[in-house]
Amino acid sequence: MRWIRVRLLAVARGFALGGFALVGGAVIGLPVFAILSGISWIGALTFPTLCVVAITARGLATIRRKLAADWSDVDIPRPYGAKPELQKVTHGWYWTGHDYHRRRWIAVYSLYVGWAERDPATWRDMAWLICEPIVGAVQSLLPAALVGYGLLTVMAPWTDLPWYAGASVTAAFAIPLGIAIGALGLAIAPTLLNLHAHWSRVLLRPTRVSWLTRRVQRLTETRTAATVAQAAELRRIERDLHDGVQARLVAMGLKLGAVEALIDRDPEAAKSLVAQTRENSAQALGELRALVRGIHPPVLAERGLPDAIRALALDAPLPVLVIVEVPGRVEPPIEATIYFAVAESLTNIVKHAGAHRASIELAHRGGLLRVTVTDDGHGGARLDAGSGLAGIAQRLGTFDGSLAVDSPPGGPTVLAMELPCTLTAS
Repeated sequence: MRWIRVRLLAVARGFALGGFALVGGAVIGLPVFAILSGISWIGALTFPTLCVVAITARGLATIRRKLAADWSDVDIPRPYGAKPELQKVTHGWYWTGHDYHRRRWIAVYSLYVGWAERDPATWRDMAWLICEPIVGAVQSLLPAALVGYGLLTVMAPWTDLPWYAGASVTAAFAIPLGIAIGALGLAIAPTLLNLHAHWSRVLLRPTRVSWLTRRVQRLTETRTAATVAQAAELRRIERDLHDGVQARLVAMGLKLGAVEALIDRDPEAAKSLVAQTRENSAQALGELRALVRGIHPPVLAERGLPDAIRALALDAPLPVLVIVEVPGRVEPPIEATIYFAVAESLTNIVKHAGAHRASIELAHRGGLLRVTVTDDGHGGARLDAGSGLAGIAQRLGTFDGSLAVDSPPGGPTVLAMELPCTLTAS
């Protein structure tokens, strides 16, 4: 029954994709009809029609990428370039990067259309949309057609079907034949569904040129973010040293000078100042240790990332389950990045999530270090600019990492971090 259920689901999904392909065929037929109409009234709308088709192709391709990931576990990355920003100049007009417009809605439309039409990925989407009614419909609808024909064959002895009219069809012949045809359709449904996803990936994935372009853009952004973060960290260290340790060391120097002046004529006062100086030195030492932990925690350098994460979990004011599947030592810069990202995540959970428990999972597979932080709080976390999660994403982006947030209202919240890295012997 499970075999049948899985394949019936694949047949239904293939049938849905077949209808999706036919919708794409209808959309792509608009400019063809406009061009063939010559000088008729719709022929004058050829360019607007092409704009509509280009924008629709992008929308349908985006849906197909999501369905390929959800139904066939085939990842098709988005190939589109960054959307330019609409700028309002001093004289009140809007600049799209190519032309000026007085009205905002026209400028927004022109910006989007220009962005879509100048992106080579849009034309690949349109090529996919042209081929989809032929290739996609055949791959998607064939299992459903076989299953439907098998059912009709089983019912043939008791119905007056045109293709069996005048033929002597007995139940002993029709039932096994119909079952065989239907079973064939069920058997090939998952294979054709996956084949359709891989076929779509050929045209809808980023080209090498676009991938390299986006890679350079991302590296430029992360390099800038790393430089800004490093400057902010240096300012923080300088401020902590100036306001904390440096002030205490200056106070200790003044008190030692007073001790030197009082030690002969008022030994008791000198002893009191020495005791205060000793307390100040202990406080300065504690602040220096805290500052060092903020730069690179000793437990991270001595014990590695798994034990450092366990130490964070033990210090948290709520139960935190830690699961580690990392058979080796992570590179030190990535260790520090993950450590502080997890520390920030736990801080956000304690301050904002209202959670009762949390979990941290570390795993290394396929050259990627994956860290998942989950809590049972009220959810609603967002990866907005200026939030703590945006800071975590920026920290991970320095090493070409990524952060995905799944936090529906009511919870739970799942933070999934990924960084490419290699392991060394422990």
